[in-house]
Amino acid sequence: MEAPTTVVSTRIADALREQILSGAMAPGERIRQEELAEEFGASRIPVREALRILVTDGLVTMVSNTGAWVSSLSQAECIEQYLIRERIEPLLLRESMPHLTAANVERLSELTAAMESSTDVASFMKLDREFHLLAYSAAPNGTLAEIIHRLWNTTQHYRRAYSEMVRGTSLDVTHLEHRLLFDAIVRGDAEDAERTLTGHIQRTRRELEKHPEVFEVEGT
Repeated sequence: MEAPTTVVSTRIADALREQILSGAMAPGERIRQEELAEEFGASRIPVREALRILVTDGLVTMVSNTGAWVSSLSQAECIEQYLIRERIEPLLLRESMPHLTAANVERLSELTAAMESSTDVASFMKLDREFHLLAYSAAPNGTLAEIIHRLWNTTQHYRRAYSEMVRGTSLDVTHLEHRLLFDAIVRGDAEDAERTLTGHIQRTRRELEKHPEVFEVEGT
């Protein structure tokens, strides 16, 4: 029996999301719908629905009469998104902190340690994403969380590029910031947590401002 269209489209969207977030598909890369349909043994309908899901996520851009592409940002667009993140992520963290459970805090501790012991960028990126989004996850404001998730998606490739640039001893500063952020969360010090998070995001933005080559479109 053929799976319902929504099930197939979700499966396709999940697979594409993983490829984009992992860097297997680069910004500006064309997504060929007919190849997706063949790969997943599906019709064009669930493929189009999957792409619409990823457009909402900020990961795919649909261009009229030309098709679908992995979303990309210019340097100015990325910097603007980081400026937005600097202002709204600390707010979401403040709203989330009082509602974090003991299990949440324990997992944040595990992630802090795991990031410090990670040996490659791919694993660090997954741990870093889980750490921050978990820290925000208890906030009651769903709209703000949705905005931030989209910003995380659209800037993912450029965070990866930053992590590649600072890998090695320079990553020690990032680990220190995570430890300071976790400590502020444990102490329930929202002011300190907001200040640390703002600086953490700001430092990445300033580094990306120095490297316009990161924003060259890799796809064809």
